[in-house]
Amino acid sequence: MNDRNEIRIIYGDNPRQMVKELLEAIKPEEEIDRNALIGIKPNLVVAKPSSSGATTSPEIVAGIIEYLKSKGRDNIVIMEGSWVGDRTSVAFKVCGYEVLSKKFNVPLIDLQKDEYTAYEINGLAINICDYVKKVDYLINVPVLKGHCQTNITCALKNMKGCIPDSEKKRFHTMGLHKPIAYLNKLIRQDLIIVDGMKGDLNFEEGGNPVQMNMIIAGNDPVLTDAYAANLMGFSIEEVPYIRMAESIGAGNADLANADIIEMNKDIRSVKPTPSRRVQQLARYVVEDSACSACYGSLIHALDRLDEKGLLNRLKEKIFIGQGYRNRRCEGIGIGTCTSGFEKYVRGCPPKARDIVEYLKSLI
Repeated sequence: MNDRNEIRIIYGDNPRQMVKELLEAIKPEEEIDRNALIGIKPNLVVAKPSSSGATTSPEIVAGIIEYLKSKGRDNIVIMEGSWVGDRTSVAFKVCGYEVLSKKFNVPLIDLQKDEYTAYEINGLAINICDYVKKVDYLINVPVLKGHCQTNITCALKNMKGCIPDSEKKRFHTMGLHKPIAYLNKLIRQDLIIVDGMKGDLNFEEGGNPVQMNMIIAGNDPVLTDAYAANLMGFSIEEVPYIRMAESIGAGNADLANADIIEMNKDIRSVKPTPSRRVQQLARYVVEDSACSACYGSLIHALDRLDEKGLLNRLKEKIFIGQGYRNRRCEGIGIGTCTSGFEKYVRGCPPKARDIVEYLKSLI
């Protein structure tokens, strides 16, 4: 698949077989040297199975490995760094990747434990894990899903797992969009295989999965994300890092001139539909540089309160984010960063259940 303007889609309910059919059509081995180090980067943001809608199906990664090995490309690793608050080592186990590693003799690289080096682009320095730069051919395997701060997360945002935890926190202080765009100019993705089998259309951490039964392949992460945004009912402008990445040459967002090839008939039982649920819940929140894990927990908690018919009783604003460190404010704080508030929920990140119980006690 040398045409970076091409996107291929396959539908079905057997992800392992589907991804092999995709790869047979793409023939990535033609551009991979037999001795090249191939890095597979799934999305294991949290220690939850793929059925939650949060993480990459191990069946897809198994299919990729089987295909590569059948073509004599044996030098393969799986690398990931989970989000702040979760341990990659636990995610590898819970998500089925330890079993995968043993079966195929493919090492698991925990990027949370890796050293890192600073790289500069347009005056912005970004720390990237060293192992990522050792890889000769990078296969990004993100999940097609929603995100409570950026609306979607797919190919571009999945590269955030390639930076140390300290840098993940700093990305949030910079507003996420610009650093995500710039990171993708510093890390080249050679092949993108999007897990669209079952993704949560609202939250990065899963819990509300929607069966979509599709896998998408592309070479250009910007084009892939533009396509993903449209699939989920968002315009490209509603996901600012897509245009930002395009503007600095990380890829092309021109869907109108893309070569989109559907390899078979769409047999999905559920169409991905746009949701504005997060925006509805966020009107209760005042956010300043909040991390995804913390913000996601809060949104989940507000959703739970709404289900119980209690949310409309909440009269005070809720504050969240690193911007509230060492500040005293009126209102309700969420997470350790708001420990200066008279009323706040402990935790970094706090659990949604703890937030629910605390807020219920105030209503």
